[in-house]
Amino acid sequence: MGHREDLLEGAKRCLLEKGFARTTARDIVKESGTNLASIGYHYGSKDVLLAQAYIELVEGMGGAFEGEGSALDDTEPGSVERFRQVWSNIIGTMREPGSIWRLSMEVLVMGDRMPELRDHLGRAQREAGRGLVPLLMGGREEDVTDGTTDTLGAFYVTLMTGLIAQWTFDPKTAPDADALAEGLRQVIGAATGGAATGDVP
Repeated sequence: MGHREDLLEGAKRCLLEKGFARTTARDIVKESGTNLASIGYHYGSKDVLLAQAYIELVEGMGGAFEGEGSALDDTEPGSVERFRQVWSNIIGTMREPGSIWRLSMEVLVMGDRMPELRDHLGRAQREAGRGLVPLLMGGREEDVTDGTTDTLGAFYVTLMTGLIAQWTFDPKTAPDADALAEGLRQVIGAATGGAATGDVP
């Protein structure tokens, strides 16, 4: 690997061990076997490097969102059951010890003090919404329009951010996928004039 890749891998390890606030440029250099000048040369700043490292850590979770085997293939895209299955998979990543999602909470708290990091991750968050749409609704990511990304995708990202906050704050009281699916059924039932539960596939 070159210095660019070495820095990225070193930054990932530092994030998982120390988080954003406690990771210094010297930590990354030590972990990656590079030098301080290479951070500026390849990424412009430590914050941009950490943001990219975090994005890659999150992207690495994509397979976990889909789950093992053909569980998603057995559910109808756009159905409440597909919704329940996908969010069950996502919540599974939040249950794991040392979950990377605690880093998201750190960014929320420190965003005003780390504007470059916040701005970089804000752009990535929009694309995360674009990626969630086909996972839940079917289709291909490249076919998801900007309008759908900024509405349905934003809805899913907002739901995920709230879940991360609840699972980070108190896992014992955080909702599971069954509770989310039942809540969705009640919302749909109320919106369509149907029964609160049981009438939505």
